[in-house]
Amino acid sequence: MDIEIRADGTLHIEGYVNAVERDSRTVICPECGKCVEQIRAGAFGEALRAAKNVDILLNHDKERKLGSTSEGTLSLYEDSIGLRASADIRDADVISEARAGRLRGWSFGFKKLSSEIESRANTIPRRIVTSMALNEVSLIDDRYTPCYAGTSIELRADGETDEHELRSNEDEVHFSEVPEDKPEVHNEWCEPYLRMLEAEGG
Repeated sequence: MDIEIRADGTLHIEGYVNAVERDSRTVICPECGKCVEQIRAGAFGEALRAAKNVDILLNHDKERKLGSTSEGTLSLYEDSIGLRASADIRDADVISEARAGRLRGWSFGFKKLSSEIESRANTIPRRIVTSMALNEVSLIDDRYTPCYAGTSIELRADGETDEHELRSNEDEVHFSEVPEDKPEVHNEWCEPYLRMLEAEGG
């Protein structure tokens, strides 16, 4: 995860939310309990094409919305590695967390639309998510260390329930801060030389 605080104070973050075609650590899924999980290549891209909007949150907290694809502050796409995110954030608390080294990685919340279960000899099964609805992506901080994977049950407006699954991974963080432009330094000894270079087209 690359984190940069730009000269205008904007926090710019880029990184992979999740890799495709790669086993996760052990998770708990509704179909088979304890398993490893893969996201099939193309599932994120399909979900993004179907989504009208995806929000970016802090720690999956709907009260801490940091931006969205519809607002133009969040960009999401799937490439050969997985789901990649790029976000510009102006939330002062999150910027302070970035400066303090408290941001740990990405996470995403989704509803599984279809999946396959593979039995594996002498070990836990593998679930392959082949289609999903992408609900949100989140930045996670050190309050969610170690990162987690789980399922929550959400009550819809029509009284039915939805299984909302969360997947998080810590990531290596690369931090940089672009300094504000420094004022020009005027030196009486060098100014005549600079004027001479300008006159010569240098």
